[in-house]
Amino acid sequence: MREQVWERRLTSALSGDGQEPALVLVEGDAGMGKSRLVHRLLELPRARGVARLVVTFQASGAFVVADPLGGPEPRAGGAEATSPGVRLTACQALEALLASARPALLVAEDLHHADDDCLALLRARLREPPAPFAAVLTYRPEQLRSPGLPLGRAVDYPARLSVVRRRLEPLDEERVRWVAGESLGARRCPQEFVGRLRQRSGGVPQVVVDLVRMLRDAAERTGRECFSARDVDEAGVPVRLAELVLDRTAALPEAYRPIVWAAAVLDEPAGAEDLAAVAGFGGDTGRTALIAALEGSALRETSEGRYGFAVPLAASALYTELPGPVRERLHHRAAAMLAAREPVPWARIARHWRGGGRTEDWLRAAEHLVNEDEAAVALLEKALDVGGLPPDKRGRLALTLARGAVLGRRSDGTARVLRGIVEDPALPAADRGEIRLELGLLLHHRKRRFEEGRTELRRAAHELAEAERPALAARAMAALANPFFPGASLAENVTWLERAEAAADASGDRVARTATRACRATVLMNTGDLEAWRLVARLPRDSADRASRQQVARGLCNTANGAVYLGHYRRAAGLLSEGIELAARSGAPFLERVGRGTALFRDWLTGCWEGLADRCTGLVAEDGSASDARVVLALLALAKGDWEAVRDWLPRGVPPSQPALREAEVEGAYESCEAPVAATAAGAHIRLLLARQDVESAAEAAASAWAWLGRKGVWVWGAELAPWVVEAHTRAGQRELARRVVAEFAAGLTGRDAPSATAALLWCRAVLAEADGEWEEARSRFQQSGAAYAGLPHPYARALMAEGAGRCALLLGERAEGSVVADEAVAELIRCAGELTDLGAVWDAARVRATLRAHRPAAQRRPPGRPAYAQRMSPREGEVAELAATGLTNREIAATLYLSPRTVEQHVARAMRKLGIASRQGLAKEVARIRPASGEGDGAGEGASDGDGGA
Repeated sequence: MREQVWERRLTSALSGDGQEPALVLVEGDAGMGKSRLVHRLLELPRARGVARLVVTFQASGAFVVADPLGGPEPRAGGAEATSPGVRLTACQALEALLASARPALLVAEDLHHADDDCLALLRARLREPPAPFAAVLTYRPEQLRSPGLPLGRAVDYPARLSVVRRRLEPLDEERVRWVAGESLGARRCPQEFVGRLRQRSGGVPQVVVDLVRMLRDAAERTGRECFSARDVDEAGVPVRLAELVLDRTAALPEAYRPIVWAAAVLDEPAGAEDLAAVAGFGGDTGRTALIAALEGSALRETSEGRYGFAVPLAASALYTELPGPVRERLHHRAAAMLAAREPVPWARIARHWRGGGRTEDWLRAAEHLVNEDEAAVALLEKALDVGGLPPDKRGRLALTLARGAVLGRRSDGTARVLRGIVEDPALPAADRGEIRLELGLLLHHRKRRFEEGRTELRRAAHELAEAERPALAARAMAALANPFFPGASLAENVTWLERAEAAADASGDRVARTATRACRATVLMNTGDLEAWRLVARLPRDSADRASRQQVARGLCNTANGAVYLGHYRRAAGLLSEGIELAARSGAPFLERVGRGTALFRDWLTGCWEGLADRCTGLVAEDGSASDARVVLALLALAKGDWEAVRDWLPRGVPPSQPALREAEVEGAYESCEAPVAATAAGAHIRLLLARQDVESAAEAAASAWAWLGRKGVWVWGAELAPWVVEAHTRAGQRELARRVVAEFAAGLTGRDAPSATAALLWCRAVLAEADGEWEEARSRFQQSGAAYAGLPHPYARALMAEGAGRCALLLGERAEGSVVADEAVAELIRCAGELTDLGAVWDAARVRATLRAHRPAAQRRPPGRPAYAQRMSPREGEVAELAATGLTNREIAATLYLSPRTVEQHVARAMRKLGIASRQGLAKEVARIRPASGEGDGAGEGASDGDGGA
């Protein structure tokens, strides 16, 4: 952490070499962390080595003397202090302490509670400070008896005294995310949750911590996997905050309290006139009451001319304590006041009529709501839960909520509400199909309930066709044609596409036609059909119709995703840029996140790994179901050897946890994310099983994954799956099954424009040749595949191909001692290890160096004898420590490095001793710190003296 100005001033003042004395004034509201900052300064090395006095003033006028870092036991100061029979005032007790301790460092906390005599004593000490000397005074500015004067009066500070004021500010959103992530887990804290937590807490650290604890306790009871904004709203008010706001309100004269009640009912900053109107004050009474509330810290001027609670959540604490009749009266006044505004704020009015018990007025206002505001959405959901609504009114409200649900902001309850409405037999048939269409899209895109979503979309297509609404029917059919969604074959997708195009043509509707054109481009792009590029170019990007622009944005983001999986990374970048920009312009935040997820996967493929993990976790924080980002995090963890993280990040249920399942069960196991993402995740899972030497499970997972991809029928999506399927089958001795996989893959790619899958097919054939002992052919296939990956570019896969080619060349060299091929292979593998290290693929680089050690010819071994590393780690120890820091077990490290577990154990022990680490848990931090200078060379020159070499 960067040293703050106040830290430098304190250190200088306490140095004892004639430097300036220092005064640090720390101001902050309740819960802002003043005591935490004091504790931090007392831990400074210079502060620990001087005489110091720490006092905390209390509301009673007394104070407590304590040193939280090992000083004397806390004792009271004031009337109860010192020797028996002697009763001193607080000022006399403090004066005696200052005279006896002669502190170089004086800390006085909660100065707003100090009496006038104590303040006078402190002013006198600061007018003539000794040397060395530093003082730190903390206080709540809103509770000072003389605003702006923490010591009661201005102080005649001497010129040599350095005075610094430190105002503690609320936490920003990034810090709130960090606090929540530390306690709840970053993966469970999406952006909407963090934003609401910051907004409701006001960023006050203590309130944030208290709220997070309440949410954590609730999650332990319910098993919640991911938090939402609604969870913050339903968590309640922390006890500390509730007692503070109730106490401050009670301290006001009874006649003035309605001004604070009004602020609680409005639940947002308001002007003085609005607060007075809702409170029922006339004339100057409202202004007088507001001033009293401000002076008593019950309210705060949140911005110029706007007043409310310092912590917005405080309004809830006060609101719940208001008697019902009082609350209703305040709501009635608020609704009447807002009804006179232009334009009419219907969402706010609806909330107040509801709070005032005026159901008919509330529902009438709800009919005017638009569905783009989060508060309006919540009110619509509540309105639709009211029983006894006429069917026509219920239908109108439901349509308002449903329209655009998939692209806009929706709460977790929207799907539940819509699901209940479409089953209402009294709902007009004309509305049912449209509401069901939006429900199906919402389940697909927001809830990842693909099979349930497809069921609703099929029913919607039928209902809309029967109701003679072909434009909406075309939208439902186009969604069913999207090949990304699991559970349907490509042939079924194409059938729905043809039906959608016919319905759109029959409707003559521009939006429907745009939707089906975007869908056809998506289908063709994701199957490697060159015609897709022409269709994409003709999408009407400059349409004046917002709905049409949203459909174009969808088409651009979907085709960009397809282009990335095909291997057209450069061309995909242009589509992504267009799609994300158009999604933002047309009000489709969901599509923006889709595009950003695709960009993250592209960054992984193209080797842009620097900062990639942070970018992925950021998107996961915004959208807990960001499947692309989760899979990229799993792939990064796999390359680094952090195998536990791989399991954590892979989308839940993909691939099946028990591979030996019935076909229907296997199909369902791939339903948790989009089909191309599921295929990539399945490849990562198979590779993880192979890395852990669980070959039997890897082969079973490979068989189920390949069967699933075959049923889907989009073979180009096998680019990140097929090589690991073939590897698993050959490692399990199932070569005929591996050959069948390669043949199916080759047939599926015939006539397809899929550079990535074509490179993967060459990789598969190389694996087959190597398994058959055809090392010359295998080496050639690996080299061809590497060249194909280099052209994409896919540097990680290219490095793996270089490893395979080098490994085969070394095996060839063992047949012919002194082979030039083997010499070239050693050089290539050394370069390969360096490239993998530069990428951050720690585990892969270690495996390549182990291959060099295990297979290099005798001429490449270093001379006998061990270099004297003394207290420095040897390259082998550093390599083992680096893998151990990722969480690998000794046996897993041994399998990677071709060592025995016993040898690994010895290397870990020596590394920990040299680093001064007492446990394996401390290795990660220490290894990360020394990594740039830890190794000497690439490790290829180490001999057998580092261990027994046995696996």
